[in-house]
Amino acid sequence: MRPVVVLLAMLGIAHAAVASPTKYLVKVRSDKRIDFSKIRTYTWMAGWPAFDPSIDWQIEADVDRELAALGLTKLTAEPGDTVVTYAAIRRTDVDVKTRVSPDSDLRREYPAGTVIVVLLDPHTRRELFRGRADMPLQSDPARRRLQIRAAIAQMFSLYPTRKR
Repeated sequence: MRPVVVLLAMLGIAHAAVASPTKYLVKVRSDKRIDFSKIRTYTWMAGWPAFDPSIDWQIEADVDRELAALGLTKLTAEPGDTVVTYAAIRRTDVDVKTRVSPDSDLRREYPAGTVIVVLLDPHTRRELFRGRADMPLQSDPARRRLQIRAAIAQMFSLYPTRKR
């Protein structure tokens, strides 16, 4: 239930971002009390699917690839050491400082998106790790997929056991 509430709150934040300048970046946070080196297995939990089924599949594959690179093994059913879920939000951002033309009140709009990946405790569903990437979306689907892949890789480059 808590992930659903968090995801709804994120939608509200995304809506509020339309009215203010958005900083596009990747942020992560992790529970400092957890020994991430002991997390060896994971299972998937349904989340908030992406706007496009091919992107939905890609996000799961990219997260699987990054977790495998960290040495985690995917299980088909619980219990595992962690549960993984994600949310993908597509929105339209507005540049409030730039007008479409000097004699118009219209502002420039562009597609943007947010991908959030969360690792949860399998018993309590408490957040262990959260990665969030906000980005303006490329119009070309192939470039968009590369953009999302790079954002997910950047999230997991900041995973607590990853050597920097």
